[in-house]
Amino acid sequence: MASFITPNRHGYSVRFSPFNPDRLVVATSQFFGLTGGGTLFILDLNDNKIVEVQSSQWTDGLFDVVWSENNPDHVVSASGDGGLQLWNLSTPNVPPVTFWEHKKEVYSVDWARTRQDQLFLSASWDRSIKLWDPNRQSSLGTFTGHSQLVYNAMFSPHLPNCFASVSGDGSLKLWNSLSPQPSTSFRVHDAEVLSLDWCKYDENLLATSGSDGLIRGWDIRNYLQPMFQLKGCEYAVRRVQFSPHCLSVLASVSYDFTTRVWDFKQGCDPVETIQHHSEFVYGLDWNAHRKGQLADCGWDSLVHVFTPKCLKSGIN
Repeated sequence: MASFITPNRHGYSVRFSPFNPDRLVVATSQFFGLTGGGTLFILDLNDNKIVEVQSSQWTDGLFDVVWSENNPDHVVSASGDGGLQLWNLSTPNVPPVTFWEHKKEVYSVDWARTRQDQLFLSASWDRSIKLWDPNRQSSLGTFTGHSQLVYNAMFSPHLPNCFASVSGDGSLKLWNSLSPQPSTSFRVHDAEVLSLDWCKYDENLLATSGSDGLIRGWDIRNYLQPMFQLKGCEYAVRRVQFSPHCLSVLASVSYDFTTRVWDFKQGCDPVETIQHHSEFVYGLDWNAHRKGQLADCGWDSLVHVFTPKCLKSGIN
């Protein structure tokens, strides 16, 4: 395992570069995101060590970050002041391009993977989702329908113009980006829904996680009951993510300080539970270039890159 400390900054989001298997970006905030600024860290894996390549400051906390899918030097971050920042890592002294439309904290950002157009989504505590072209200052569309704050919105990796969102209202909504109203809406948890992810190998399968400590899998063609339910987290599951290398394997991070690996084909219990954080774990990502490699980050200022034992022994 390789580790890095983001001093006096609490980790909210970590992402591996889609272009470079040794590069990560981490979005962090001062004072647990309640006040103060944020720092964006660019990190490289080097001989099983994590080294800082560069860092950039923002005046408010940074809650999420995503890499561009067409430029290895571009990342978009989401901040507590309602803004979005497009950073060009090749010109670190130039301020980021900013996008201002949300009225409250932006908690999620995602970049499209299915179409020629390079677009990204933002989800906010103002209950709206917005669609953006990085070359335009105004959003391409605003999507409303959730009755509470929106925690997460993600493009389908398979279906053009399709994205999903989850909210504090307990619902999952499916959208066509060409229409302002959701195409489908259904209740997925009797609690706030904090995270979702699409399966990389089944266009109809996605997972949700909630403040009830549960992870549920859903077939979007038949959502009367979940395909699977995973139990074991003691507190809210902050993020859930399907493996890019195996249909049935997922990872999650939780407010119970754990990172867990699951295989829904093997049952509802975690295959492995990892506790190498001493605070809430917020950020999680699989390395698409290295089978079984994960990164996580948390409020204890630690970023870890590691391969869980169960994945070394080959459950995926």
